Formats: sequence, structure tokens, C-alpha cells
Amino acid sequence: MNHSQWTTRRTRKLLGETVDESPAYIEAGHAFALGQAVYDRRSVLGLSQVKLAQRADMTQSQISRIEAGDSVPTLPLLTRLAKALDASLTIDLDDATSTFVFTAHGTEPPPETGLDGRSSAA
Repeated sequence: MNHSQWTTRRTRKLLGETVDESPAYIEAGHAFALGQAVYDRRSVLGLSQVKLAQRADMTQSQISRIEAGDSVPTLPLLTRLAKALDASLTIDLDDATSTFVFTAHGTEPPPETGLDGRSSAA
């Protein structure tokens, strides 16, 4: 979908018109929602993508692709991500909507800091 098509689709929705959404469009929305949830939780913990990747036994580029909505991880990888983010992951998929929620285990740890005392979040 190019920008012009997206703008037209958005305008039609805002006008209250019914817009059929393709399976690919819905899947992209799910991937984006997951990426946003990973980013939000990583930010709360003050982790860089590199640090999260180390914790999850992944690469920084894998984390980046997930956060950008360009990659949908497998269930084993989601399990590792949740563990690395010290959280439980709840997924709710309902037709065109999706919700991904990382719920912290216990109390929140303080953000990770570098040797200079500054946060290591990127």
C-alpha cells in the first residue's frame, strides 16, 4: 500500500465509510502493535536494543526489526523476549485489532545505568 492509498483509506475511515481491510493489512497492524509493546517495555526498563538482545540471546537487528513491525517472532522467541523483559506477555487478537501487553513481574527494577551513572537506554 502506498502513501496515497493509505491517505485515501484513512480519510474514508474518518468520514465513517466502511473500509475493507486485507489480511496483509491486518497482519501488519498486529506486527506493529507487538513492536510497540516491545519498545514500550524496553524503554520502561531503560534498556538499549543491544542490551535487550543480549538478554534474549538475539541480535540487535532482530530487536530492531520486531520493534519496527518488520518481523513476527515465533512463540519460543516471544517467550525469550518476555523473560528478557522481566514480564508476562498477554496477546489478544480479535479480527482487525490486536493488543500485546507486557506485565512486569513483581516490582520494577531501576533502569540500568552505565559506568558513568547515566541510563544505558538508546
